[in-house]
Amino acid sequence: MEWCLSCHAHVSLMRPSMPPIPTIDLFAGPGGLGEGFSALRTVGESVFKIQLSIEKDPLAHQTLQLRAFFRQFPEKKGPDAYYDYLAGLIPRGDLFKMYPAEAEKAEREAWNAEMGSKQFPSKLVDARIRDALGKRVNWVLIGGPPCQAYSLAGRSRRKNDPTFATDEKHFLYQQYLRIIAVHQPPVFVMENVKGLLSAKVQEKCILDRILNDLENPVDAVFSQPEGRPPLRYRLVSLATRGGDLLGKCRPEDFVVRAEDYGIPQSRHRIFLVGIRSDISKQNNLLQPRRRVSIENVISDLPRLRSGLSKETDSAETWRDAVREIADLTWLDGPSIDDALRREICTLLRAVDTSLDRGGVFLKPTRRVVRAHREWFQDERLGGVCNHETRSHIRSDLHRYFFVSAFARVHNRSPLLNDFPPQLLPRHENVSEALKETKFNDRFRVQLEGRPATTVTSHISKDGHYYIHFDPAQCRSLTVREAARLQTFPDNYFFEGPRTQQYHQVGNAVPPYLAYQIAQIVAGLFD
Repeated sequence: MEWCLSCHAHVSLMRPSMPPIPTIDLFAGPGGLGEGFSALRTVGESVFKIQLSIEKDPLAHQTLQLRAFFRQFPEKKGPDAYYDYLAGLIPRGDLFKMYPAEAEKAEREAWNAEMGSKQFPSKLVDARIRDALGKRVNWVLIGGPPCQAYSLAGRSRRKNDPTFATDEKHFLYQQYLRIIAVHQPPVFVMENVKGLLSAKVQEKCILDRILNDLENPVDAVFSQPEGRPPLRYRLVSLATRGGDLLGKCRPEDFVVRAEDYGIPQSRHRIFLVGIRSDISKQNNLLQPRRRVSIENVISDLPRLRSGLSKETDSAETWRDAVREIADLTWLDGPSIDDALRREICTLLRAVDTSLDRGGVFLKPTRRVVRAHREWFQDERLGGVCNHETRSHIRSDLHRYFFVSAFARVHNRSPLLNDFPPQLLPRHENVSEALKETKFNDRFRVQLEGRPATTVTSHISKDGHYYIHFDPAQCRSLTVREAARLQTFPDNYFFEGPRTQQYHQVGNAVPPYLAYQIAQIVAGLFD
């Protein structure tokens, strides 16, 4: 089978068109992993079809359900009303009322449920899965259990928390594992953070336990597995044919570096692909692709200014707040070298009142995205969704401007040690950060010419780690810019308040990476 990576289509060379492979998506979030699988097509027909996606967060579920509704229509034939909704012309309820059959299918596909809870017991979850699969025996299980407890940042924040070792998030993968043991998918794909490599619970490496459990799910789930059919999986890497002398993958072999596969961010995640032992076919590997830098996927979006918080906000007051940098003593201080001082003064003259703050739906610019154009853009959209800036206090505007100008001169994001003392935040832990270099990069500008840093749920907090490279805009990234870095198509709309939109985007799997993984999984069913 030959696939085209520049678009959603591919040409089948080995077999006629077949019914789409049912796919169950657990811990689906806003649907990034499922979107990548759904996008894979053969001669215009879907290779995979999401039959059921389960997500407990109500707002992420709203996003998931809206996308499920959109996918009920043939490719490029979504209704005009969908685009009217994205443009804010009609309410969501009216959209679903116009197409009740498709809305009902979307409601059945996207399930707002918390697996393992009293309200949604295992019997109910199993019944929904069986109903979704029907009599199909070839299907795929995908998903990623919540990973906060495994992440390096999460462990650092909670190192003195006595409940950390017993946090249920350590063991949410067991819900995923139980589905494997009970329903026995031919193939599963499980995603999680790289922090699993070093995460320990009660002094034991949790990844070793997860790998062993996934290879032997029946033994791991049932206290008395006798009498149950044996069930084994071999875990394969998507990135390397390495492994030990017996050909078994090492934990580090499961790490996928997204920037090596055309994703415009340095995102390192563990992908565990399990193939049931009765399937002998070998998987292919992800094929390295040209690296994509941040400006190649966000520079076509409308330029915006940030807002000014805790005081009156207008284009004029924002401009004056930024330009007052020219009169501050730190600009002439010894910590600013001549080249940086000249750059700051030049850039300050470019700050004006022509920029606005964006909104839920904006008119597009005449520019086009430079990378993955066919993947991102939808000619029918007629605008840009979820592209609205946050507000920042005046002193943070000064810091944002400084770090973006610093990056232009020194080609790196400054550490706190590089800041003029007068510009440092007045936080109690700043002195500790300066001494120990812990979180010394708390103001991080994204660098032109390179993939962005990892987009995580932290982007929902304050934006300090996600500063735009253009000093004249003096702001953090918008939801749409973060979504571009995650490779969500432009017609993918995120529901809920802006903070929750950021959270959804940061927690997702990049759909374009999932699309490439879907190609590999599809090959196992040839």
